[in-house]
Amino acid sequence: MNKLLFQQITFFSSVLGGLLALITLLPFIGQIGFFILMCFASVVVILLMMKLELIEFYEVKESVVVGALIGAISYIAFSIIYIPIVIILMKFFGLYTNYGVSLILSSASFWILVVLTVFMAVLSATVNAFSAFLTYYINDIIKGMNHNNTTDKNDNEQFKL
Repeated sequence: MNKLLFQQITFFSSVLGGLLALITLLPFIGQIGFFILMCFASVVVILLMMKLELIEFYEVKESVVVGALIGAISYIAFSIIYIPIVIILMKFFGLYTNYGVSLILSSASFWILVVLTVFMAVLSATVNAFSAFLTYYINDIIKGMNHNNTTDKNDNEQFKL
């Protein structure tokens, strides 16, 4: 993986993690945002980068590695934004979106938060690696269908009487 591709993946993953951190702060749709972060962050970033023609996969291994990177980076960016905001809202204003999470985060020490963030980033990387694998597989099937359709049309035109 070259440096430019890594920087692009880091940028898109960080932006997605930050946006999902802000969405997760909202009371009723926060769980959906967190679910997207943990399971589908790699799908969103990979499809966006494919649409912009910034990335192309040739092997399954590439998609899995990129998916794991996206999952870990997006969760770390999520934590950098989400945890301080939750602590500030809980300690200074007495507000919370999810009482249990707010209570745990506001009473935990810095090192516990670091360990929790690293553990959850690894979990997010694992799940997003699998999601990226599925994205690669489905994209490969769609490309195969499109390729077969174009060759069938060309074959029909050649043998038309």
